[in-house]
Amino acid sequence: MKRTIDITISLLLLLICSPLIFCAGMLVKMTMGSPILFKQERPGLHEKPFHLYKLRTMKDGENVPDEMRVTKAGKFLRKYSLDEFPQLINVVKGDMSLVGPRPLLTEYLPLYTKEQAMRHEVRPGITGWAQVNGRNSISWEEKFKYDTWYVRNHSLMLDTKILWRTIRKVMKKEGITPEGRGAMEKFTGSRKVM
Repeated sequence: MKRTIDITISLLLLLICSPLIFCAGMLVKMTMGSPILFKQERPGLHEKPFHLYKLRTMKDGENVPDEMRVTKAGKFLRKYSLDEFPQLINVVKGDMSLVGPRPLLTEYLPLYTKEQAMRHEVRPGITGWAQVNGRNSISWEEKFKYDTWYVRNHSLMLDTKILWRTIRKVMKKEGITPEGRGAMEKFTGSRKVM
């Protein structure tokens, strides 16, 4: 049932929002050139790798902090979560779900505790329980607690609640980045509690 809902809603959104997606893509093309899409390998269900798609928000540049590479157009796209639209293609393909733990970097896989690794027991999502409870304004440990809680408690009712809260958060532009910082810091592993 969840997979059917994912495909139906994703296809409808791609159709209805196609003019907006086209305009956002043209904004990227005019301000940053090609490619329009950012593509990166991420671990999905059962850690199976897939390519995540987003609209580009950063200029190329080695050894330059991410916050300095984000363009004005990129900040605008992130502010309204417009850069996330191409992930609907990932949902249709079956790589992702509308709701689930956010797909993180492959390099984080060896850093997870056994508990944190549970996040890969469900398909990753465009939005999730952690996103509606703080997004980038909470710590990694808090995010993983929300993710594993979701894995244990997910249901269509909970997914509906998360989708509704996501729409409200995007409209209010809440939790996009930690205060005073350009982007979320990289995960380096959780501290071991003795």
